[in-house]
Order: sequence, then C-alpha cells, then structure tokens
Amino acid sequence: MAEEKLLTIREVAQILGISEKEVIDLAENGILPAYKIAGVYLRFKRQQIEEFKKSFSLPKITISQHTSFKDRLLDFFYFNDFYLLSFLLIILLLILIFQGLK
Repeated sequence: MAEEKLLTIREVAQILGISEKEVIDLAENGILPAYKIAGVYLRFKRQQIEEFKKSFSLPKITISQHTSFKDRLLDFFYFNDFYLLSFLLIILLLILIFQGLK
C-alpha cells in the first residue's frame, strides 16, 4: 500500500493562496487540520486541505473602482512627492549651471 504524501506548510500556503504564517496560525487555532511532528505543525493531508479550501472562505480584499480623478491625483502627489521635488530641484540646478556658463 502506497503511503500518502503529506504536504508542507509552503505547499499548503500555495494551494490556499495565503502566507505561510497564516497557515501556521490557522493550524495552531485548530481551524486547519494538521499533524504535529516534534510538537510543531509541519504536515497536512492533501484531501483535508482540498476540503478545507472548498468549505472555508477566506476574506477577499476588494478595491473600489469608483475613485474620483481628484482622489487619484492627490494620491499620485502624496506617494510621489519626493520624486517630483527631486526632479524640480535637478531642473533648477541645471538652469543655474547653464546660465552660469554663458
């Protein structure tokens, strides 16, 4: 009789689409069926993981598609202010350098 190959934390994380830490947390809380080796959750049965994936819905993150142009513009300046100021400073320095060469 062939033995069933048990899955590692990494393999389970890839199957479920979550991080390895989340897999460990789910196993420690008893939500995800797991087998302990030396007191640590290290192995999982594929069939149990597939059943868990079907029955348990993980929270989905949704991003709103209805943001106004003003909000997107403000976000752009907020996240890129350093680059914009650096660009303006470089342009200003180049103007001063080239005017000094004349």
